Amino acid sequence: MTKILFVLSTGLLCFFAACNSDSKVESSSDNSMTQKNLESSRIVNKAFETGDHSMIDSAVASDFVDHSEHGDMGRDSLKAMITMVHKAMPDVKMEVIKELADNDYVFTMMHFTGTCDGSMGMPKGPVDMHQIQVVRFKDGKGVEHWAYTENSEVMKMMGQMNMPKGDSAKRKTY
Repeated sequence: MTKILFVLSTGLLCFFAACNSDSKVESSSDNSMTQKNLESSRIVNKAFETGDHSMIDSAVASDFVDHSEHGDMGRDSLKAMITMVHKAMPDVKMEVIKELADNDYVFTMMHFTGTCDGSMGMPKGPVDMHQIQVVRFKDGKGVEHWAYTENSEVMKMMGQMNMPKGDSAKRKTY
């Protein structure tokens, strides 16, 4: 009877530990390359918040390609974008909602907030949007990047669409 209770208790403990959903990071394997990819991804995110792109070369490969709506851009374009975004939104904050990583990719669900000065094709005022960042890595450095934003959030900020007030409250439940 004691053995059965021990096995049952151990099983329940493992089950509850595995079901812990408070973690923002999940990785398919806990190895050094996965961790290096996460660190590199976080260097880029920090650069956007601070405007300091001095560490980008350590996180992004020289042949990096950012697949954006403006066409494919390289590492120097990324540095210029960091400077431009920080100048236009010096108070930008990037909250990581969830990160998923392995040896090849980091997927990050983010919530961006800040105040735009009216440049960058955005109207002057508050910015509040969610985005999925996908980065492919090789040897611990980003080599490709894609970003996916919900169109309705961008349109709402641009003033092209009036969303009912209740919709934004529903979206905050991740």
